Amino acid sequence: MKRSGRELDAGRRRGRELVLQALYASTQTDTSVSPILEELPGWKLASDEEQIFARMLIDRLQIHSNEIDKITRTVLQHWDPERMARVDDCIIRLATCELLACPDIPAAVSIDEAIELAKKYSTEESGRFVNGILDAISSQALTVQIN
Repeated sequence: MKRSGRELDAGRRRGRELVLQALYASTQTDTSVSPILEELPGWKLASDEEQIFARMLIDRLQIHSNEIDKITRTVLQHWDPERMARVDDCIIRLATCELLACPDIPAAVSIDEAIELAKKYSTEESGRFVNGILDAISSQALTVQIN
C-alpha cells in the first residue's frame, strides 16, 4: 500500500526528530551519534520507514560532516558559535545535510521542517534565526551540492 505525501512527511518529521535528539545527546556526551539513535526512547516506537529515514540522515551527516561544517562556517563567519544554542546548531547541521546530500527533498521542505523543529525544541526566535541561516546555506548549496 502506497503512503500519501502527508503520511510520508509525518514519518520523515519523526525521523528528523529522532536524529535531532541523537545529535543533541551526542554533543552533550561526546559520544558517536549512531549508537545514541537506537537508544532513544522513541526509537522502538518508530516505524520501519521512520527508522530507515533517520539512519539515512545519520549516515549522510557522518559522511559529509566536513562539507557541512565548511558551508555552515562560511555562512556563520561573523557569528560567535558559542552564542548559538546547541539545539539550533544541531538543527542547522541536520537541515544543511538535507540541503546538500538529499536532492530528493526540496530545499523549501528541509527549511520548513527545520523551522518547525526550532520552534518545537528551541525558542520562537530560533525559527527566524534558523530560517535566515538556512536561506543563505540553500543559496550556496545550489552550487556546492554533494553527490
